[in-house]
Amino acid sequence: MSTTSFLSDRINNLSESATLKMTKLGRELASKGINVISLSVGEPDFNTPEHVKQAAKQALDENFTRYSPVPGYPDLRQAIVDKLKKENNLDYDISQIVVSTGAKQSLSNVILTLINPGDEVVIPTPYWVSYSEMVTLAEGKSVFINTEIESDFKITPKQLEAAITPKTKLFMFSSPCNPTGSVYSEAELAALAKVFEKHPNIFIISDEIYEHINFGTAHASIAQFDSIKDRVIIVNGFSKAFAMTGWRLGYIAASKEIAAANDKLQGQTTSGTCSIAQRAGIVAYEQGLDSVNEMKEAFARRRQLVYDLLQDIPGVKTNLPEGAFYFFPEISSFFGKKDADGNVIKDSADLALYLLNVGHVATVGGDSFGNNNYIRLSYAASDDSLREALRRIKEALGKLVD
Repeated sequence: MSTTSFLSDRINNLSESATLKMTKLGRELASKGINVISLSVGEPDFNTPEHVKQAAKQALDENFTRYSPVPGYPDLRQAIVDKLKKENNLDYDISQIVVSTGAKQSLSNVILTLINPGDEVVIPTPYWVSYSEMVTLAEGKSVFINTEIESDFKITPKQLEAAITPKTKLFMFSSPCNPTGSVYSEAELAALAKVFEKHPNIFIISDEIYEHINFGTAHASIAQFDSIKDRVIIVNGFSKAFAMTGWRLGYIAASKEIAAANDKLQGQTTSGTCSIAQRAGIVAYEQGLDSVNEMKEAFARRRQLVYDLLQDIPGVKTNLPEGAFYFFPEISSFFGKKDADGNVIKDSADLALYLLNVGHVATVGGDSFGNNNYIRLSYAASDDSLREALRRIKEALGKLVD
């Protein structure tokens, strides 16, 4: 019996996460004693702030070790409501907040509660690798809007309108964006909102997990437009801003009906998320953004460093991202070239594997993000590691021949 013959179509149709795959391959090389620099994982290289860790220790001492409410502790949900009002000028109440085991689960919950088989989900490319796979899991159909580096990977209202059909149920995007670092301005979001006003049956997922890692204008949410707010589902969390990736703490802010549906689904799958992480999350939001801003300053310095180094690599084309901690350089000029063993670089996946095996730098091919002519580099690493990684990348690319 083959491995796939007894597994469900649901799992057989699902692809492995490319970012996690490259991280795993990098670790395998490292386990053999090879010095691998990982620029593949979307994780801050900072430690969780001390006051947040202390809150978790206090929660243990106070015996917050039992099942938590399915949508999250009321005081955490209130802290989220207060944050949305203070930082984003958005009005919600706790009945509209559902806390989940990471923003990834929040996204999955929303898609599973909205999408029926055959429903279309419009996704601008490049997109975070799991978006389209979550749609596949829900038996929906992903409809992609292609963007390129010349537009800073942002769509226009005309492109959005052209992608909408009578089957369109959902639009999903991130700003700041993973993998490009692109950030939509308030004016750009207002123009997109005008399109959605004409299509009252379309919901919008606004993935704002990188909200605080923003180097340009103040963060803007598409939920600020009252005409469409009830159809917007904000997805956010604590992983990026507070370096809490392993704590698995995310949430949605949505209409009461959508929040209740997510509560219902979560009650039959994971139930409430980790009680200790939730107590720490309350303190993270209540004690301000000092630690976040310190981390952001380091990312701003690294962004400039990597930008300068990428511009010094022949054949690589890049822009300057406005947020998150990624570059998404165009590398198609290397397609068709050969390595020392005569192997041809056919696409971005081949190039990422080549950089790992020859340059010992882990990146992720752009094909998994919907744009094959690019690769993603994370600059969530030390300055010295970034300098060495870009030196290795330049050297490895220089060895490819026509």
